[in-house]
Amino acid sequence: MNTIKLIAINIDGVLLEDTFSPIIYNFVTKYGIKYTQEIEKNIFSRPQKEAAEFAIKIFGETIDIDHLIKSYFFEREKYLKIHGCRVNEGVPEFIKLVSTLNVNLVYYGGLQEEKIVDDFKEYKDYFERYICTNDFRPGIKEITKDIYGFEYNQVLFIDDVNTVAEVAKANNVPFIGIPSKFPWGFQRQDMIKTKVRYLLSSIKEINIDLLEKIDYEALNGVIWGK
Repeated sequence: MNTIKLIAINIDGVLLEDTFSPIIYNFVTKYGIKYTQEIEKNIFSRPQKEAAEFAIKIFGETIDIDHLIKSYFFEREKYLKIHGCRVNEGVPEFIKLVSTLNVNLVYYGGLQEEKIVDDFKEYKDYFERYICTNDFRPGIKEITKDIYGFEYNQVLFIDDVNTVAEVAKANNVPFIGIPSKFPWGFQRQDMIKTKVRYLLSSIKEINIDLLEKIDYEALNGVIWGK
């Protein structure tokens, strides 16, 4: 890799099965509220407090933000007990591939590290660190500039949320989109509107040829097209 120095990967939805989308879907529809594109736009990859403030508006209730956040995590615990959360197919192979390259590898997400499921713990040592982005979501500027001091074209982000793609595009940041496949979701169609060039179905589709192509385009400033 000649240009990209860091690969930053979202954990919930890319490395692990997406639990956030179905929990939010169940949480919203349980109250009889129609699940919409606007809900995803204002809740996905947003700080917990900001997402909760939006949720309170759509619920039309006077409810304490802290109580709403606790209710979400209660629903999350119930969901995980029933469905679990497994490492996505292709993750071990991807980690092995990246370990052969001269790049750093980090993973990030909105949860505190202790809330990451046990199934992923065997892979943690392959990553330089975990970055909790709850206080500065989506986190592209903070991870790239503030934490690592890199230029925008030197960090490849891999995420399942279009909000991250929009910020990446605005700053000409290398990006791979792997949106969830749930039938009610809007992230894939939103990424199409954002004109994400590398829109994949799984991390297992990432190979050395694709990474080298992105690295070349990052060098020449054409990662989002001319």
